[in-house]
Amino acid sequence: MRLIYRVSATVIASLSLGSVATAQTSGNITARATVRQPIVIAAGQDLDFGIVLQGTPKSVASTAALAGRFDATGTPSANVNINFTLPATLSDGGPNTLPIGTWTGCFNQTAAVNSSGCTAIASMAGTTPTAFGNVAGTGRLWVFVGATVTPGAAQVVGNYTGTVTMTLTYF
Repeated sequence: MRLIYRVSATVIASLSLGSVATAQTSGNITARATVRQPIVIAAGQDLDFGIVLQGTPKSVASTAALAGRFDATGTPSANVNINFTLPATLSDGGPNTLPIGTWTGCFNQTAAVNSSGCTAIASMAGTTPTAFGNVAGTGRLWVFVGATVTPGAAQVVGNYTGTVTMTLTYF
């Protein structure tokens, strides 16, 4: 009786181990990476309002000669998102500020010109998708910005500046 019990226990143990071993499976996935060159953004031209008179708003369109310009390079034909950080005021370096707003923008993928072939940016406060152009085998993108300054009637005389930041990210 004792022998039958040991054989039965061994058979039961081997059957239960066998069913666990056959239930194991494996699967595979593919690991992928897309290598792109770093994006480089340079200040092509400052946004220049020139002389502004007290109490008189002044605008510079993104298609004007005095519009600000960013020059960017990246992987040719790669998709990017354009985002801006825009100041609400310019400062004279002290306590005085000059309101700036009504931002406009456009981009060109083929040449550093904004007078023709420049695609309007619908919302300077949002994200604009585009791609680097493939100009002479290099990824190029030119982005232009304009805005309006609104000096008060008693605006303190002086030179006012602010920083416009553009961020490009691959997607």
